[in-house]
Amino acid sequence: MTEQRSLALRPGGPADAPAVLRLLDDATAWLVARGRTGQWGTEPASTDPRRIAQADAWAAGGGLWLATLGDRPVGALVVGAATDYVPPATEPELYVNLLVTDRAHSGSGIGGRLLAHAAELARGHGLSLLRVDCYAGGDGALVRWYERQGFTPTEPFTVERPGRDPWPGQVLARRLP
Repeated sequence: MTEQRSLALRPGGPADAPAVLRLLDDATAWLVARGRTGQWGTEPASTDPRRIAQADAWAAGGGLWLATLGDRPVGALVVGAATDYVPPATEPELYVNLLVTDRAHSGSGIGGRLLAHAAELARGHGLSLLRVDCYAGGDGALVRWYERQGFTPTEPFTVERPGRDPWPGQVLARRLP
């Protein structure tokens, strides 16, 4: 686990939008290579004007954190307010809007470390609820991964997408001590 020891976290900023898009592109390619196209589709985020604008907004919004090995970003976390398509929380919360890691470092704990940082941020703001949503289709592996990180499934939801199949999602919550 040498990688874990040298993993550093830093706040992101506007100059980091290309790194977020690279991580999304690499994750999408990894999913496509495994026939798992339901989560993020088949096209790179870096070619989609909507996703480019989203990455720019995340990078400029103050909630972006990057996990780095040396100077290379190997994970991205965006925290803030919940997105409009999920059921609202019944109490103050911190919401994980994005979690993506470099698949070349799969199994090295980067995603878990970023989620632990999100929990630290929430506690630092006096919040005891951390929520996230994820793709709930396919074999449910992503929901199970979040459960292994200490989250509990709460509300399922569906995002209707004109001209495309609906996107099945799952909100998960983690209570913080």
